[in-house]
Amino acid sequence: MKRKVPTVTMLPHSDACERNKEPILEVLRKEFAGRTHVLEVGSGTGQHAVHFALAMPELVWQPSETAEAMPGLRRRIFREGPKNLRAPVELDVTRLPWDVRKVDAVFTANTLHIMHWPQVEAFFANLPAVARPGTVLAIYGPFRYGGRYTSESNASFDEMLHAQDRDSGIRDFEAVDSLARKAGFAFVADHRMPANNQVLVWRLA
Repeated sequence: MKRKVPTVTMLPHSDACERNKEPILEVLRKEFAGRTHVLEVGSGTGQHAVHFALAMPELVWQPSETAEAMPGLRRRIFREGPKNLRAPVELDVTRLPWDVRKVDAVFTANTLHIMHWPQVEAFFANLPAVARPGTVLAIYGPFRYGGRYTSESNASFDEMLHAQDRDSGIRDFEAVDSLARKAGFAFVADHRMPANNQVLVWRLA
């Protein structure tokens, strides 16, 4: 009689996360200094959450995702996550209330160009409800400045995004900063990153 071989469920994987996690970590070590609780919006595969929580054990890291991405995220967090990495919560930025405790840091990567603009507006408008005074907001991804792309590859990437979903696309820094200011966040830093990306940083008054 043959023995049954246990089925190993593969974890979701992003090559981009593996490439960018160390450069992002270098920025977050500086910008999140003195913070205690981080909400990550749109944790995706969970690679960033695990890596950053392991590297910054002084932070309680709260991952989140939409319902359809939760199964894979849960598997990674439960299989690889350290003690300071919380169980992931389901979060739709347009639906209130967000099921998270008050935090003093927020991180999101490669989400604003996937969200539709009303979702981007909701993300910023709803942040203050879960943010303590002085909360640091760090957003990673590609941006345009004054309507101009930072590279030809970003222009091509934006064209591809629009072809897949006409309501997605690389966002203008000025439009995003306007939403942040309306939510009470003041712009403090723009870190240039590899592969024509940025980490933009705001702080809540």
